[in-house]
Amino acid sequence: MRNVVVAESAGFCFGVKRAVEIVENQIKETSGKPIYTYGPIIHNEIVVSEFEANGVKVLEEDVPLDTVEPGIVIIRSHGVAHKVIQELQEKGFEIVDATCPFVLKIHKLVQEFDEKGYRIVIVGNESHPEVCGIIGWIPSGEYVCISSAEEFEALNLPKDKIIGIVSQTTFNYDKFQEIVEIISQKGYDICAKNTICSATEERQKEAVRISQNSEAMIVIGGKSSSNSRKLFEICQENCKNTYFIQTKDDLDLSVLQSIDDVGITAGASTPKKIIEEVQEKCQN
Repeated sequence: MRNVVVAESAGFCFGVKRAVEIVENQIKETSGKPIYTYGPIIHNEIVVSEFEANGVKVLEEDVPLDTVEPGIVIIRSHGVAHKVIQELQEKGFEIVDATCPFVLKIHKLVQEFDEKGYRIVIVGNESHPEVCGIIGWIPSGEYVCISSAEEFEALNLPKDKIIGIVSQTTFNYDKFQEIVEIISQKGYDICAKNTICSATEERQKEAVRISQNSEAMIVIGGKSSSNSRKLFEICQENCKNTYFIQTKDDLDLSVLQSIDDVGITAGASTPKKIIEEVQEKCQN
């Protein structure tokens, strides 16, 4: 039988599990009122579809609120800008906040940095919902978003202010440390906060360990999941036979025909059931 190693950290992280449970509880407790999530509650199409089948609608960001029947809006785990919450409340929506506590911590940090007059640098993907939400908690609206040391160097920022650095919670830990070190070496006065969540850090380190000892590596996650994509990149660096899938149906067993050792990891939005199904398919 093929040897299959599944990462212990694979699957729902604390913030995602909490968000999913909040939606499930609202489905059980709410009668009569429409239930929405502001954007997909997590980056997993299967989970979102299951909630939609139970009457939970996704409230898209570009939809005018005047055209939507007021009800309960569950704020996604990635968080949203402060003005979004204000607008929803003004239109008569009841807010249930499922923002990950680690993300809420970043919201407070950027507010503090801004009040102190720091130049804020966010390390992450500027178009990602989490980063969009973080930006929306900076009172002055002044910030810089980068994803590499090269991007920072190209900005050629003056050294007139302390630079307050935070990170998207799912950013690559080693890459973040490298960026902070380079900014420091350039002579900038910095206040860097490692806001990558501990679950992400452990998941990435475990992905390195397993991929280094596997002939093939399978990463399970949603198409739009940032942390799953980063796991894929990490695994690919150590194992050329790395495959990104959403479910067992995406796995082509022919690529594993002559392989004895397979590693499996999964993003923070991947349900345990899907991981188990992929594991079983690999072993059989």
